[in-house]
Amino acid sequence: LTAVATAAERAVVVDLLELPWDGPGGASGKDALARAILARPDLAALVAARAEAPALGARALGDYGGTRSAVAEMTTALGTMGAGALAFQSLTPGMVSFAPGIAAIVAHQAAIAAFPLGGLLGTAWYGVFPAAAPAWMTVAITVPLIGLGALVAAFAGVIADPVQVALGMHQRRLNRLIDALEDAFTGTGRRGFAAREHYFARLLDLSDAGLAAIRLMRG
Repeated sequence: LTAVATAAERAVVVDLLELPWDGPGGASGKDALARAILARPDLAALVAARAEAPALGARALGDYGGTRSAVAEMTTALGTMGAGALAFQSLTPGMVSFAPGIAAIVAHQAAIAAFPLGGLLGTAWYGVFPAAAPAWMTVAITVPLIGLGALVAAFAGVIADPVQVALGMHQRRLNRLIDALEDAFTGTGRRGFAAREHYFARLLDLSDAGLAAIRLMRG
């Protein structure tokens, strides 16, 4: 996922903005801004007056590159919510809130298997008196599920990217980035690049942790 994000950032810098790049993927000496300044000497004073513009631009590009990770996390969260709704009829915006449901199933099956009067009577008994999953079991299931979530997020772009292209989200995000860079060099520098995806991803993380804590306390 990091390599994909870096490649996307390089494509924006080198192919779209035609600016120098010395990072991964091969250096590029393109500099459309320098050519514009040479063609318009009057721009030199403007660039000199905006010495902080490169830093603002670099920050905007960094935020833009990070949106891929945030979208991947949101895609994974939507997947766990769908699975939780089907399997447990509950809200599970992440692996942490998804784990207690899995732990409850494992504890239920283990209790039936260990029931002294046999599986049939065990099913009937624990159908009336459900077996509670111990905390250690929930933790033991949560850890590998988090690892699975990270693996799924690494490939979530296969689903998320075509959807974003179809909905025009990539285009709108690029337009916002270009507007922010233009403002950094020629405007007030206050516009910035608003990467809303980061806020949504963190909101899902907080919801995931909060729901998991509530369910553990109830258990």
